[in-house]
Amino acid sequence: MNICKQTYIRRRNQLKHDMGSGLLLFLGNNEVGMNYADNTYRFRQDSTFLYFIGLDYAGLAAVIDIDNDREIVFGNDLTIDDIVWTGLQPSISEKAAQTGITHTMPLSELKNYLDKARQQQQPIHFLPPYRGDHRVWLWELLGVEPAAQTAQASVPFIKAIVSQRNYKDEEEIRLIEQSVDLSTEMHLAAYRKVRPGMHESQVAAVVEEVACRHGNALAFPTIATVQGQVLHNHGFIHDLNDGDIFLLDAGAETHSHYAGDLSSSMPVGERFTQRQEEVYSIHLRSFWAAVDKLQLGTPFREAHIAAATEIARGMKELGLMKGDPAEAAEAGAYALFFPCGLGHMVGLDVHNMENLGEQYVGYAEGQVKSTQFGFKSLRLARPLEKGFVFTVEPGIYFIPELMDKWQAEHQFEDFICYDKLAPWRDFTGLRNELNYVMTDQGARLLGTIKKPMSLDEVYAAKG
Repeated sequence: MNICKQTYIRRRNQLKHDMGSGLLLFLGNNEVGMNYADNTYRFRQDSTFLYFIGLDYAGLAAVIDIDNDREIVFGNDLTIDDIVWTGLQPSISEKAAQTGITHTMPLSELKNYLDKARQQQQPIHFLPPYRGDHRVWLWELLGVEPAAQTAQASVPFIKAIVSQRNYKDEEEIRLIEQSVDLSTEMHLAAYRKVRPGMHESQVAAVVEEVACRHGNALAFPTIATVQGQVLHNHGFIHDLNDGDIFLLDAGAETHSHYAGDLSSSMPVGERFTQRQEEVYSIHLRSFWAAVDKLQLGTPFREAHIAAATEIARGMKELGLMKGDPAEAAEAGAYALFFPCGLGHMVGLDVHNMENLGEQYVGYAEGQVKSTQFGFKSLRLARPLEKGFVFTVEPGIYFIPELMDKWQAEHQFEDFICYDKLAPWRDFTGLRNELNYVMTDQGARLLGTIKKPMSLDEVYAAKG
């Protein structure tokens, strides 16, 4: 166990204080079959269940009954038929005691417990489900049809969880930094391996082997591609040729289940072409412009705008944009080349608590999330506070389909030089990503191992 028992007790006590009354329902994740019941996906416990209950086992649920001052883990002890396949494990009561919970019940008693609470008109708070089996489970337990569950999920419960999980203590930061270091090792392996004549899948195998060799898992599906203009390209179907840009977005999840999330862009050959170096340098300017805005109390949206402004300035230098770069950024014209957000919170989820709603996690009370292309993908916009852990990942992408659409719609013609774009349609895309934590002294880069960023560092890493 990577988090001490007293931490779990403190978290639950804080949650009870913040909620005040009612019953809090936590559904743990179950094994899920890939193509039949016994051939399962890798088990991953629900992150909120991990954060408050701390038990990394399938087939569990829990309640915090504030009104009756009870914390209960529901689960079934192994039978001999189970033990034959899984080996001996601690009993449910032994598991629960590890995180300071003394009451346990068989899983079959969960519905009875909830029914009694409903009969006594006790509020039952549950979270929006993101798995199909949870939707069925909630329907069986509470009678809430799947289509209505997200709307009926408890907003006070969500906000109380976010108010804790958004702020990382030193214990969590230490664990996240371990994941970032392992993630950096994965990226350094790619720098050493990428060469013309290889295949994307060969590089992905080398990268993922690093995490596997250390006994750890991936925080998310690896992106390893020479088609970086496709933001989430998981296919591994292309060959690597001299003159290509190779984009890697990969991160490790260590035994603590905290995530690292890094991106790198590198030449397939020994060096970038001159045109690629120009774009890479503009990208680095945008990255450090964003980092300069990482101050306590400063909205992360300002860092996003700083990066967007620098990208617009760079595109103007290349003859692809015109007008005032700051105005182009605020108007949203920059999104032709940078259609995603600058970054997101990181923790037990690589996009931390995205299942609870970006408007609660990444936006302050009263902040409105934009629906405009580009800005709508900004997952984090709120003022930065001590304990926030997040990514910074601006990118520059040349997406032919987006160029054609905007040109046909005559979008941002005051800022975009559509007649100059044709030679750039095959450029693809690039990005770099690092992880930061906000401290009393400002933003601190996470990780004790340096990931290459400058052109000289990239070339040196390739050997």
